[in-house]
Amino acid sequence: MLALVLDDVELNNVMVVAALQPIVGCISRDFTGPVEALAFAQAHASEIGVVITDYEMPGMNGIEFIRAVRSIPELANVPTVMVTSHDQRSLRHQALEAGATEFLAKPLDSIEIRARVTNLLALSEAHRAMRDHAAQLMREVSIAVALVEEREREIVSTLMRAAENRDEDTGDHIARVSAYTSLIAQALGLDPAECRLMGLAATMHDVGKIAVPDAILLKPGPLTPEERREMERHAERGQRILGGSASPVMRLAAEIAASHHERWDGGGYPYGLKGETIPLAGRIVAVADVFDALTTQRPYKQAWSPQRARSHLIENAGAHFDPRAVEAFLSRWDHIEASLRQRQDADPVAAVA
Repeated sequence: MLALVLDDVELNNVMVVAALQPIVGCISRDFTGPVEALAFAQAHASEIGVVITDYEMPGMNGIEFIRAVRSIPELANVPTVMVTSHDQRSLRHQALEAGATEFLAKPLDSIEIRARVTNLLALSEAHRAMRDHAAQLMREVSIAVALVEEREREIVSTLMRAAENRDEDTGDHIARVSAYTSLIAQALGLDPAECRLMGLAATMHDVGKIAVPDAILLKPGPLTPEERREMERHAERGQRILGGSASPVMRLAAEIAASHHERWDGGGYPYGLKGETIPLAGRIVAVADVFDALTTQRPYKQAWSPQRARSHLIENAGAHFDPRAVEAFLSRWDHIEASLRQRQDADPVAAVA
């Protein structure tokens, strides 16, 4: 472990380095200029176990040097020693406020230097061990969280395969809605973890449709009022299917299932929620779901062009849709158009008109 020694008087450095030499595992590097010492500290921060500095030096005094050392993240807690005279009490107070850990009194004593630095190196080693242990725990937690997330994705995939068996386009639809949802969440400034969670939860927005009869779900023509009411029940059914879980993704999925057909103006279903009383995730998925539905060919309709669907979102922002969600979606329009082009190239028969 390195001991960084700084004193503009070379003889003082020689004395300190000689005192530290018997300490097993301690290698000293001494400097007479604060600028050079600080550059070394920045380059070798992970190796430094203790810093020893005098106060009176040209260009930067010892207190300023300690502050500069403390500003280096890896040295924020490294033991730092200020060399002072016995009568410099006010200076010691300033040094403590700057982050000094210990003091060495002038005239310097080799035995005292060695004893104090030995103790401080042990402290530094213990701190590094704790830091390394904390980092290892964080890695283990990250692995455990990733495993839980993977299990959740498996559960979601299994659940949604049931829906895919009802409608050959459902699998592609939920994948696109998930991607659009993540895109909107990112544009709204949500953190990456929230975006991932929302994208995964959005795949289950229509899970309630597994209870809708095929004669209604796959009907090629317009629905009757009674059939429309039966179709609309999928929102509440999805909420019931997904509700009651302790899993964050399932709780969010239940919220989305219940709210993605609500309208900004209060004219949606199943609860007639209005404006920001509609959960944010539901408002985001509403934009993603409608846009994909409009640009997808179905048994009962032709696909709309991207520009026509874009115009529909703009015209209905503030009525059907949350204006901020629409704005966020359109702010990623280049990405959306590229995705639609890839979809068209992959399946020309279902290409948007």
